[in-house]
Amino acid sequence: MSGWTKKRFWKEVAVCPCAAGYTVTLDGRGLRTPAKAELVVPTEALATLLAEEWRAQGEVVAPETMPATRAANAAIDKVRGQREEVTELLAAYGDSDLVCYRAAAPEELIAREARAWDPLLDWAAHRYGCRPLTRSGVIHAPQPKRLLDNLHADVSRLDAFELTAFHDLVAMSGSLIIALAVLDRYAEPDALWQASRIDEDWQIEQWGEDEDAAALTAGRRTAFLNAARFYFALQA
Repeated sequence: MSGWTKKRFWKEVAVCPCAAGYTVTLDGRGLRTPAKAELVVPTEALATLLAEEWRAQGEVVAPETMPATRAANAAIDKVRGQREEVTELLAAYGDSDLVCYRAAAPEELIAREARAWDPLLDWAAHRYGCRPLTRSGVIHAPQPKRLLDNLHADVSRLDAFELTAFHDLVAMSGSLIIALAVLDRYAEPDALWQASRIDEDWQIEQWGEDEDAAALTAGRRTAFLNAARFYFALQA
């Protein structure tokens, strides 16, 4: 696949093993990324996910309906060559994580945050040997170096494909801890998405939500869930 094809030209879509993993063929021809690299993925489950997207296309190809294919392209064309930079970018979220910054008022919001986020901090304490510190308000306060080093080590173990999915999990939720909890299967991805929405949902309850904001939220949720699906296909 060299760039996006506007019109569907293929009849048969197949998953094929190859020396480096698995690829998807259209009428016997292997897919290529926009940068014209061979589109080879590590697992058959992920290749099957890509193949399903290509089979589902109508007469006109709709790239927005192909999140797994787009993520695989990004992993190969972009993240693979910038893995260290992406790792540093994402690991930095650990020092200002969403779930560590708590409301000072009202009491009901404080309680909601605690119910949703304290169990995640308990999980992080068990996994990383150090409980993240919480604070009221938005003024930055650093986390313990031991915690940050252990979080960074976990992120640095991800390969280019895993890191691509992880990027969307972090970016959509605003939380490194929530994203890592997805990878650890601490809870279902949709439940963890909802945990990232505590403050926003509170504001909606108080003031309502306009259509544009609702559409943006729906798009972010879809991207978060697609990223989780992509990551889990890499583990199959």
